[in-house]
Order: sequence, then structure tokens, then C-alpha cells
Amino acid sequence: MTVTDRWQDGAPYERYVGRWSRLVAERFVDSLDAERGIRWLDVGCGTGALTAAAIERWSPSSILGVDPSEGFLAAARERPGIAGRAEARFVVGDAQHLPVPDDAVDVVVSGLVLNFVPDAAAAVAEFTRVAAPGGLVAAYVWDYADGMRMLRTFWDAAASVDPAASELDEGRRFPTCRPEPLRELWSGSPGMDADSVRVEPVEIDTVFSDFDDLWAPFLGGQGPAPTYLASVTDATREAIRDRMRQSVAPATRSDGSIAMRARTWAVIGRLG
Repeated sequence: MTVTDRWQDGAPYERYVGRWSRLVAERFVDSLDAERGIRWLDVGCGTGALTAAAIERWSPSSILGVDPSEGFLAAARERPGIAGRAEARFVVGDAQHLPVPDDAVDVVVSGLVLNFVPDAAAAVAEFTRVAAPGGLVAAYVWDYADGMRMLRTFWDAAASVDPAASELDEGRRFPTCRPEPLRELWSGSPGMDADSVRVEPVEIDTVFSDFDDLWAPFLGGQGPAPTYLASVTDATREAIRDRMRQSVAPATRSDGSIAMRARTWAVIGRLG
């Protein structure tokens, strides 16, 4: 089964995953051993959650956001905390071929992106190329296999209704999103101080006001699960919805809200 992931419209992405990526970004930047007033690069910046968190926490002298989606960049430019900030710029670009000179930044970060890059090792090599000596290089990805419960619940429900959906399950598609593969990517990248590399979890609670608050964002057509859902028949879509509703019943509180845990793996290292 082949479905091409769509990443075009920032608004439905924000309702789907963006609201949770903001929380992760804030915790991630707090964990970094960075400095105020230095040069940052946000690779695969999307709608700007990580860029905004870096500005708020570290007040960079400059921060460049790079992303292949002009639609997402448009949302980033208008994001509260970014709009009107002279130090923030955004350009269309590819993580494997960054439009940035060698040794141009002091911190390279990337949030929830690395698994979507065709050649992750090439992307990390680009991270180290553009970072100055001693620079900080860090990223985080969802733990699709075990730790991102809203997506785990969706794909389990989808596969029970449509076995072909298991081929698109992000837990299967993205084996890089585990501690050891991430550690190996960083440790093996040119110029990285392997002894500095660490991998650690960053966890948040995702609380949905009711089942519709959980389900409706999957209809927005942005990202792997919503793209898949847009490709199936109405009957299949309704069956997945009903199976997912049954699955989350144990996590539903007396007020109708649904609480789930979400985990990312963060990998952090410095150039020698």
C-alpha cells in the first residue's frame, strides 16, 4: 500500500500534532546546555514550535528555520512569539542539503523531523557541517513504536479494520525513532564528539477534551495517519473511528476527557 504523506497546511497540522509538539519543544530546549545570544538553526522547523521555544528560552542572536513546506513556513512566520522578531528568518530547504554555509551556527536543532528524511545520516552530516567547532547538535522524534499513545491507538485500530494499514504504521516505518539508532547516528557523524552524545526521553501528557477532540484532527489530511485516513472509503473511516472509540474507553475520565502519555527520544551531542 502506497500513500504519500502530505505536509502543506499549517492550521490542520497544529490541531493534529502541533499543539503537542509545542509542549515537547519547551521541555526539549530547557534540557539543552546552550547559551543566550548565539546563532541557532532549526531544521525542519514546520510551523515554528521549536523556533518559538528557543527564542523564549535562549534569546538567540539569530535563528534560521528551514523547511521544505512553504505552507508550514507561512504559519511559522505568523506564530506568536516569532512574528515581528528580526532575529528569526525562514527559508525553504532540504535537511540533506542545507542552504547554510559551513560553521555558520552555534546550535542546530531539529524536532519531529529526522524520521521523514530519506537519508537520516546525510542530514546529520549536514547538521555537523553547518555547526561551528564545539557547536551543539540536537534533535528529538516521537517514540512511534511504544510511546506516542494517540498514534499507537490510531494505527492499532486502523490495522484491525484494514490490515493493509499496518504497512503505513509509523512504528514500523520509522525504526530510527529508538535510542540506539539515534545514538549511532550522532556518534558516527563526522566531527561529532562521540563521548558527548546522550539520548534521553522527553515526555508530556496529551489530554483531549472528549473523543471528538482526539478524532477530528485525524481528518485534517496533514501527516501520515491523516493522509492515510483521507485515502480510504467512508465505511472504513467510520469503522476505524468506532474501533478507536472502543480502544480509548478505559482512558476516558468521568468528564469525558481522555488522557494519554506521549514520549519523544531526544539525542544531543557536541562537535569536537
